[in-house]
Amino acid sequence: MAGDRWTFLVMRGQDDPVQQYSISWRSLKLMAGAGVVASTMVVASAAMIALGSFNRAQTRSLEVRNDALESELAQFQARITDLERSLDRVAENDAHFRNLAGLEIIDPEVLQAGVGGPGLGVPQSSSLWATDSLTTKRIHATGYDLSALERRARLLSESLAEATDSVRNHRELLESTPSILPTEGWLSSRFSQSRMHPVHNRPLPHEGIDVSAPTGTPITAAAKGRVIRSGWIVGYGLTVEIDHGFGFTTLYGHASKLIAQVGDEVTRGEVIAQVGSTGITTAPNLHYEVKVNGVAQDPSDFILPEYIRN
Repeated sequence: MAGDRWTFLVMRGQDDPVQQYSISWRSLKLMAGAGVVASTMVVASAAMIALGSFNRAQTRSLEVRNDALESELAQFQARITDLERSLDRVAENDAHFRNLAGLEIIDPEVLQAGVGGPGLGVPQSSSLWATDSLTTKRIHATGYDLSALERRARLLSESLAEATDSVRNHRELLESTPSILPTEGWLSSRFSQSRMHPVHNRPLPHEGIDVSAPTGTPITAAAKGRVIRSGWIVGYGLTVEIDHGFGFTTLYGHASKLIAQVGDEVTRGEVIAQVGSTGITTAPNLHYEVKVNGVAQDPSDFILPEYIRN
């Protein structure tokens, strides 16, 4: 190098002449700077192209995810609509069921909203709000609808359980209430606080009814229950007594034969004995008593009129 100049010798081969090039230091620095700038521009351009491709790929990925999210939200809304229709049908059945059970029907406004608030806050509290407020609102609305359906379903479930218990108890009461004439025959003596006794020949209370029938005529239970006595009772002869629950008991006296035994569970219409004339009586008949909480009642009040023949 002489002064501020650089000299370059270039040889192509052994037989070729040597080529000599001379360039100033300032020009060399300019060329080097231009090379650096060019390289930087190339690298920057490549980076921008790569970044653009990445952004386009990311944007496309977000578009695909948004489309999928929109599709999922639409499916959820459709399912919510189907659930609302199903709950509407359940609500109609619940109203009929509660009516049969003797319960007050739930107010439609209460039934529609359920019990308790949604507890979902506001859509602005979501971390998604800053980037996509519209989707955030739709997600919040879907969550609100689901919460309302949960409350409504819970209320209907509790209502149906209450109605079921009421119907079950009502059914038990109906099945345990004496309601039929225990034997086929004719009503020969009614319930009375003072009746002329056919044997003792003086006024005495008659805490039941007498049904005249041939010996051996089947005697059936007036309602379901459990036999608590089966045997001889002074004055009544061979007798069956049944506890029906709910305070009801029935007594069947003067039988010729006992079929049901103590501890037996019987149903309405089941044969428990046969008509006879045991005990204090003048002819074959059934003496039938009904008591509620230990107090004698007129059995005729518990028998459908068409079953009684005077």
